[in-house]
Amino acid sequence: MNATALLIGLGPLLGWGLYPTIASKIGGRPVNQILGSTLGTLLFAIVFAMIQGIALPTGHDLIFAIISGIGWASAQIITFKAFTMVGSSRAMPVTTAFQLLGASLWGVIALGDWPTAMAKTLGGLALVLIIIGASLTVWSEHKDAGNAKLLRKAVLWLAVGEIGYWAYSAAPQATKLSGMQAFLPQAIGMVLVGVVYAVVLAMRGEKLALTEGVSYRHIFSGLFFAFAALTYLISAQPNMNGLATGFILSQTSVVLATLTGIWFLGQKKTRKEMQITVLGLVLILAAATVTVLI
Repeated sequence: MNATALLIGLGPLLGWGLYPTIASKIGGRPVNQILGSTLGTLLFAIVFAMIQGIALPTGHDLIFAIISGIGWASAQIITFKAFTMVGSSRAMPVTTAFQLLGASLWGVIALGDWPTAMAKTLGGLALVLIIIGASLTVWSEHKDAGNAKLLRKAVLWLAVGEIGYWAYSAAPQATKLSGMQAFLPQAIGMVLVGVVYAVVLAMRGEKLALTEGVSYRHIFSGLFFAFAALTYLISAQPNMNGLATGFILSQTSVVLATLTGIWFLGQKKTRKEMQITVLGLVLILAAATVTVLI
């Protein structure tokens, strides 16, 4: 792996690693966060498409790429809600674990991954490690019935959100588009969700997020997501790091997202909780490595 490929491959570490912390720091309601983030992603995607001379696809390809973006934005709304319940440092490892589980199971069921008995055995053990790792990251030294109930609710919501993340990954497989070609229509789908969500909440009596300044401050956080998504697409190309290595490198973002949430957002953990959280993160990353290499 050359230095350029490695630097590009670590783009998601910075982008996806800092994105949840920046979004939480800017604040606002989940609707403000998703609206601003998707607008930031769209602006980034438009500039990139213009620089690269990439035309907007049409027909079937356009529809499925937009559906992909709708899936991500819908799931991200749920993830933002989980942030408000338990904080990003607890929610991020859990949602990462669900995404790894979903991607692995989709690969086995729909794409024929892990064809041998040994591959299935190793893959199954890796999935167990992912579950254990995620459990460790949310372990609490001092039990509190109220916090435990809130954590269970957040985990349930994140599990539901995996449907959207699955659509984000699976829908482009129904097209003939490269990742770079799908980037702009995905961003369009994301913005559609953000706008519709804001309008629906306004119809229910909440303030219209489109008129709130905090929504537009979140454009800044959206640029971090867009940077991560684009560098991952480039990293996964065969002439760079390839899909397997690119995926592994992108998953390092969960470490930065978790630790920055603890350090910069006041999501405190005791010394023992911190040690167990780090152990859980190591297990998740180790299991991710196994799932893409077998």
